[in-house]
Amino acid sequence: MVEIELDGQKVEVAEGCMVMHAAEKAGTYIPHFCYHKKLSIAANCRMCLVDVEKAPKPMPACATPVTQGMIVRTKSDKAIKAQQSVMEFLLINHPLDCPICDQGGECQLQDLAVGYGGSSSRYEEEKRVVPVKDVGPLISMQEMSRCIHCTRCVRFGQEVAGVMELGMIHRGEHSEITTVTGDTVDSELSGNMIDICPVGALTSKPFRYSARTWELSRRRSVSPHDSTGSNLIVQVKNHKVMRVVPFENEAVNECWIADRDRFSYESLNSDERLTQPMLKQGGVWRQVDWQTALEYVANGLKNIKNDHGANSIGALVSPHSTVEELYLASALVRGLGSDNIDYRLRNAEFAAPEGIRWLGTSIASLSTLQSVLVVGSNLRKDHPLFAQRIRQAARHGCQVSVVDSALADWAMPVKHSLLQPAAQWVAALGGIAAAVAQEKGASAPAGADAVTEGALAIARTLLGGERKALLLGNAAAHHAQATQMLALANWIGENTGASVGYLTEAANTVGAQFVGAHPVNGGLNAGQMLSGGLKAALLLNTEPVYDSAAGASAAATLSGSDMVITLSPFKANMEFSDVLLPIAPFTETSGSFVNAEGRLQSFHAVVRPLGDTRPAWKVLRVLANLLGVPGFDFETSQDVLARATNAPAGTVTQLAAAQMSNAVKTVPVAATAAAGEPVVASIYQLDGLVRRSTSLQLTADARMAREGVAA
Repeated sequence: MVEIELDGQKVEVAEGCMVMHAAEKAGTYIPHFCYHKKLSIAANCRMCLVDVEKAPKPMPACATPVTQGMIVRTKSDKAIKAQQSVMEFLLINHPLDCPICDQGGECQLQDLAVGYGGSSSRYEEEKRVVPVKDVGPLISMQEMSRCIHCTRCVRFGQEVAGVMELGMIHRGEHSEITTVTGDTVDSELSGNMIDICPVGALTSKPFRYSARTWELSRRRSVSPHDSTGSNLIVQVKNHKVMRVVPFENEAVNECWIADRDRFSYESLNSDERLTQPMLKQGGVWRQVDWQTALEYVANGLKNIKNDHGANSIGALVSPHSTVEELYLASALVRGLGSDNIDYRLRNAEFAAPEGIRWLGTSIASLSTLQSVLVVGSNLRKDHPLFAQRIRQAARHGCQVSVVDSALADWAMPVKHSLLQPAAQWVAALGGIAAAVAQEKGASAPAGADAVTEGALAIARTLLGGERKALLLGNAAAHHAQATQMLALANWIGENTGASVGYLTEAANTVGAQFVGAHPVNGGLNAGQMLSGGLKAALLLNTEPVYDSAAGASAAATLSGSDMVITLSPFKANMEFSDVLLPIAPFTETSGSFVNAEGRLQSFHAVVRPLGDTRPAWKVLRVLANLLGVPGFDFETSQDVLARATNAPAGTVTQLAAAQMSNAVKTVPVAATAAAGEPVVASIYQLDGLVRRSTSLQLTADARMAREGVAA
């Protein structure tokens, strides 16, 4: 440790730290633009000049290493004059358009100009003008004349997103940030460039000119998309969601969010929102009141139960639904006497779970791995923020290995890869297990395969180092031999010291298991229900045509049911549904999600429900009351959560270690690989919200997914 004196205060920091780090530890603010705690040091802006005793001139705090006994003054006349001079240079070419700038009110340059800028400018020449650039549907670069060349966006692309999509060309006042070749910015994390831009050069294209920052109310929430459980700040004006930005949580999403977390809010205000209950009569949809719709559903379910038995009723539920919604859906179906409920819509195998499948380690630990094997996942697109953490680990020497059908561009170095059709993934893992056994001189497990050169290379990386993980992706979870793969993965983990876990597909995949939203007493699984096993189907927040392995055939199957009830925020499943009940999306209801590491995060509604929309937990409660199902006397979603967790609401923030397990005791003997690849949603087809976000559907990722389907 090194001790320095900062503005008369003794501060102790690790050797190799910069003066800026010491100032942060001491709680002293040093003005800056180019410095960002998550990015490398560039020392471009010079705004952080400070007075270091015995130094001949002011020194940049972000790039000056501490030395024992160093004396630093951040508020001396020498430091202040240096910072004022830098500010004068920064403002020379900056346009005078603060009144119309989207960054106004949250602009670092604007804020610091108040303290360090002059009351008038000595510069009388013409200001420079930078050409407008079109870099895609998410980021606006219409006002690059505002750019102060801090290069935060460039460094973010290189270091965090892993793709250098922006760069600086030319020199001096002719310098400009550009894509060089005129390409679009297509990273799945690109929206974070908007947040870290300290001026109004990079702004949100969907949000552009729609509100002023001081008009917005800021409310916390949790992302309903992938299993990271990203913490969000939802910004609201006049009961309408206007913008979504990250809430910093180092243990979960750090200070980043994926583009689908940021821009999916567009669907909340789309024309496809369902705002009033609807019944199909004579093939024609008509709007009705809630009482009529719920009584129609209750009477229909009673009649079907009387005529065909309770086992003819089932529910297909989305793992993007909240803990409370999934718990009540499960309780409702079981209260009717059926066990037909399932969230595993894209799975090909439905082995009875022996524990809650989870990540097997903490999310934060992914950043410090020394070796990782990822099986059956397009990691960068399926889990952008997990990929970002593993990318940071790779930058520090982590060896990344892959078993998959094809090697996608993960924007990180992949050391070893075994590329085989999905039907051969069990054999690939068996080969790695055999290689581990060979290296250790141990007995290979049942199912071990021949040792290949690639398997041996992966085995050796897993045997080296201390911090390592074996991660099974969405395709591995949906695989027809998922349990066999998990059993082999567990053996490899036990013999290499690696943690084993699932990346888990959706915001509440772990929560769905926790509340038992799957058959536990011999009920029909999702595959059986979508093969024609139901007379009455309850669809909670899901569109089986897009969300299930059955795909288009789900429509024909469900059309043959006597009654299909869809609970959705959107006009969905209209082709085969009989009733549409408008339920609130995550911004209009309170609830909880459990992320991949088992962290339970609750949130409140940030806006009031649109039209006659109602929270799904309330709809399920009233429906249960009409059906005479006991135990549905909940007054709030917190009451539901307390029942689901068997603990007072708010006391459970992490599922108990005893509840979560990736262990396998029984491997299905007859399991065989299905023809073709496992069904996995592309990045902007994951759920109904992203599918209806106009800007996300204009991205290169969405376009390529559509072309791939067409082909």
